[in-house]
Amino acid sequence: MGRGLVETTDLTLNRRTLLAAAAGGAAMAMGCGPGSEPRTSARAVVNGWTPPDDERRRALVTTARFGPKQAVRSANGLAICTHPLASAAAADMLALGGNACDGVLAASIAQAVVEPHMTTLSGCLSMLYYDAASGEYTYVNGMMAAPQAVPDVRNMDVAEFGALMTKTDGTLCFVPGFWGGFEAGHERHGLLPLATVMAPAIHYARDGFEIHPFLWGEMFVESAVLGREPFSREIYFKGGTLRDIGDKLVQSALADTLERLASEGGDHFYRGEFGRRYAETVQARGGLITADDMAAYEAFWDEPVKGTYRDYGVVGSPAPDFGGQALVEIMNMVELLDLQQAGPAFESGETTLRMMQIIGRVYADAVGGRFDGTLPGVERAISKEYAAERFAALEGKPASPSDRYEALGVVPPPPGSNHVTVVDAAGNVATVLHSVMSMPFRTGIYVDGVYACASGVHLGSGPVEPGGRAHARICPNIFTRDGKPVLASGSPSVSLTENIVQNSTNLLDFGLDLESSVHKPRFGGSSMSVPGALIVEADLAGEPVDRLEQAGAAVEVVNPWNWLCGSFEGVLIEEDGAVACGDPRRTAQAVAV
Repeated sequence: MGRGLVETTDLTLNRRTLLAAAAGGAAMAMGCGPGSEPRTSARAVVNGWTPPDDERRRALVTTARFGPKQAVRSANGLAICTHPLASAAAADMLALGGNACDGVLAASIAQAVVEPHMTTLSGCLSMLYYDAASGEYTYVNGMMAAPQAVPDVRNMDVAEFGALMTKTDGTLCFVPGFWGGFEAGHERHGLLPLATVMAPAIHYARDGFEIHPFLWGEMFVESAVLGREPFSREIYFKGGTLRDIGDKLVQSALADTLERLASEGGDHFYRGEFGRRYAETVQARGGLITADDMAAYEAFWDEPVKGTYRDYGVVGSPAPDFGGQALVEIMNMVELLDLQQAGPAFESGETTLRMMQIIGRVYADAVGGRFDGTLPGVERAISKEYAAERFAALEGKPASPSDRYEALGVVPPPPGSNHVTVVDAAGNVATVLHSVMSMPFRTGIYVDGVYACASGVHLGSGPVEPGGRAHARICPNIFTRDGKPVLASGSPSVSLTENIVQNSTNLLDFGLDLESSVHKPRFGGSSMSVPGALIVEADLAGEPVDRLEQAGAAVEVVNPWNWLCGSFEGVLIEEDGAVACGDPRRTAQAVAV
């Protein structure tokens, strides 16, 4: 395979590959059609990065669609996330000589522009990183922090808790973590200048990009909020109505802020003009954040949690980003299943039931333990002995990960997040979760172009001390063999863990190729419309609904490739290169160098 070219297999078209000229002369290949080789034109280089021409940009945005995708393989590095412009930005960084950290951060901050319904600079950004030269795994926690005046939810009754969780003013705006995690990650691991890494985001905010159907759908759902606020109405409306699919979305104020951040960083965002204005604006809308809360924020480095699964190591995010630890606990119990006898979840109702029981038990214990003080220490929680005790006690209906919300009569936090995974030619791996952490656009609050999200809804996952990090079920993770990554992944959505467990076992236990795995039927997590119910896609085999209902579970049967069942942003790392494939449930696309 020639350098810079990636062989792809198109599931939907006649083996057409979208090739594009990128900075430094590298060629890009995408995991979907339609496509053709676009004409190139002279374009201004922005801080070392060359923006795509109009034809290529439109072609990339056209591929931001739900449905079948094709795998991409490369020995030169690749990226996968839920917007092709962002995946291409990551691949561009690799082509410019950057590493996986540069790529994953470029994609993440670009998504804050091109996927404003899923992420924002006021949310979180946490990164698991593998440095190939040293063999070291590191984790930066960029989760949002509670203000000093954070409500104590431990003794709230149903009415109080419900009233808090449904607030749409500034009450649930926490101290943003995105920029802290972004800046800390770049300072420790990045190679390219910060201005280069941020160039695609600044360009798409300043010059605009075409609205794709998923973004338009979220704009439509939240049009009452977007239309009532003068600032958001100017961005999302034209002539008194919503901008249409294919219209350009320009965010000039956000571009100004991004440019200030590229030069001033946290001195502007947390300790300077932006931080003061953010606190003042949120307070004016009923919020609790102060300028001191903003100035006190710092991302922190933590040791990733580590475990084993059969012949593999498992590395994941540590609490309070508790999804990685939960994954280790879950895989300890999945290891006790005879999967070869029962079969994979996509064809075995027994495996579906048992995996749902395991996942539900781990999350019910985690959330409940935070509220009643019975949470075991990490060493015991991830031990094989504890897994055996819990596994022996599994019975009855699977717990819902959002049982606490439902017990209090409150709808659980809705999905709104992105995951990005990047592998470079040197073998470095970066996998990041960043998120709006709540319903898109709901507060209607903007500060210098940055949407202020209601991330405090995650108080439902456990109380937070003043200034402490929120607890969130996010799950950057890497499976290893002999200490080296073989599978790096993560997912957005309420079903992120279910998604990761099913795809990881498909790949590692049953030897499926990645393209086949992401297209298989799947079970999900908590229903957003049926209180207490668990999601099962309609084409899942093995009579799983009957088995679940016999066990006493409420089940919501949803369409095949349901968007709430996550998007597997995974990269399988093999001897001859890395492989990624967009999940049909979202607009994900893989782009390779």
